[in-house]
Amino acid sequence: MTLEEIHGQEPVPAGHDWMQGAGKALHELLVSAQRRGCLTAGVYESAKLMNVDPDNVAFCVLATDEEDEGDIALQIHFTLIQAFCCENDIDIVRVNDVAKLAAIVGPSEDSGEPRDLHCILITNPNEDGWKDPALEKLNSFCEESRNVNDWVPTITLPE
Repeated sequence: MTLEEIHGQEPVPAGHDWMQGAGKALHELLVSAQRRGCLTAGVYESAKLMNVDPDNVAFCVLATDEEDEGDIALQIHFTLIQAFCCENDIDIVRVNDVAKLAAIVGPSEDSGEPRDLHCILITNPNEDGWKDPALEKLNSFCEESRNVNDWVPTITLPE
């Protein structure tokens, strides 16, 4: 008998398709959020937004590359952001490819400069909330991951 059977939970699908589906949903969500103006990029900008209006944050993405793994300051920021997200019931995922995120999100619209993509927040543009199928799929993915004690799952973005 598995832990999932004891607690009546379905195990997270263990196939490549499940992870690929989550990666595709994240790609769709990022594109849609950027079009709607509901995307905040940057550790500092994200922390500022979460401090001012945490109820408006719908989803959080933390991204690193191999060279970022040794950055202690960034890891401390990530720990604090994760704690804040857990405390405020904000779903959160990790991505291990900042270059793919940059290809999806692109440079800053204001200056055209590359921007800090280590933390990206998706916000709700109004009080009614934002019903996006990709966001709902990612929320389900995060819930399933939490059921197997993976509190901050890692998603691989599609090519």
